[in-house]
Amino acid sequence: MTSSTDSIDKVLQDAVDSGAVPNVVAIAADRNGVIYEGAAGPRVAGGGDDPVTPDTHYRIMSMTKMVATASALQQMEKGNLDLDAPISDYCPEFADTQVLEGWDGDTPKLRAPASQATVKQLITHTTGLAYWFWNAELVKWEAATGTPNVLAGTNIIFTAPLTCDPGTRFEYGINTDWLGKVVEAASGVTLDVAVKEGITGPLGMDKTEFIMSGDQRATSTPVHLKGEDGTWAASEIELNQEPEYFAGGHGLHSTPRDYLKFQRALLHDGTFEGTKILEKSTVDAAFTNQIGDLDFPEEIPTGDPATTHPFKAGPGYKWGYGLLLNTEDVPGMRRAWSGSWAGLLNTHYWVDRTSGVTGAIYTQFLPFVTPEAMKMYNDFEKALYASR
Repeated sequence: MTSSTDSIDKVLQDAVDSGAVPNVVAIAADRNGVIYEGAAGPRVAGGGDDPVTPDTHYRIMSMTKMVATASALQQMEKGNLDLDAPISDYCPEFADTQVLEGWDGDTPKLRAPASQATVKQLITHTTGLAYWFWNAELVKWEAATGTPNVLAGTNIIFTAPLTCDPGTRFEYGINTDWLGKVVEAASGVTLDVAVKEGITGPLGMDKTEFIMSGDQRATSTPVHLKGEDGTWAASEIELNQEPEYFAGGHGLHSTPRDYLKFQRALLHDGTFEGTKILEKSTVDAAFTNQIGDLDFPEEIPTGDPATTHPFKAGPGYKWGYGLLLNTEDVPGMRRAWSGSWAGLLNTHYWVDRTSGVTGAIYTQFLPFVTPEAMKMYNDFEKALYASR
């Protein structure tokens, strides 16, 4: 073990010892293979000598989005899906979606959108669809209409309105859940089958599933919450294991080792160990600005502090196909036009095609993007690049 690897190990252990996170697994690869694996902390807080490992199952939440996006891009490559077509060409029910433009007391005021939202706008989060945790207006709409948030796993979530006209701003939301419906219409199979046949099966990701098996559940880490005394404890928070639809936006469970295969396919221009899931030109497009003059917000305020802190990206970010893109080099870290994203329970990954490095870090707790967890993520990435 090298001293540089020791420094990465210390980042992880210090984060657990300080109480910043209940547990953590980190993993990374270059174009030749895995270059780092490390872990710290128990699978269940207070659970004794049962540590997390790179084979522990995590709810990867919005890290599902790039997998579902890749599935849509596969349908595009096959000629089954036109990204510029209206969503309603594939999902006629989307034509009923209106814009929430204000309130009459506690009654939402809705109107028709100024234009038809397209499939590409689903991929780029520019339809106007939102998530409750980053949009207070949607929190109010859900309360006023008695509609649960997207984690309920029920089809009623697809009645949610747009929060602005399509193409007018980046608004992170349930776009990729709708995209999953589009994939189903284009492919003729359910999203879980499309993902298995097109991505997880070919890549050998046999531990990545929408619904956890009993064995997978036994090796999963629960969602942790911090008590008033500052200690972590397992919660009963769980994704719906009998959902009415397969959630392209958040539904997958995976392990760090398994998801790394997908990261490495993106790093290798769409190919992993000789198996191609996407054309290089498609991957190039995924890592290219696809939102034009729009910007990813420098800071997204929280709509639900128990679920997330404000998301502070800073200036100079765009969105590709399913990926957050930094337009400038980050000193000592990823290079410009790296692609990245995260999951609500504090899992993160990035793919740096310029440096030839991809990494990910996993823990499992709420709220999202606490300063302590983000410091751990940044420190891991800095230590990894310094070790090369």
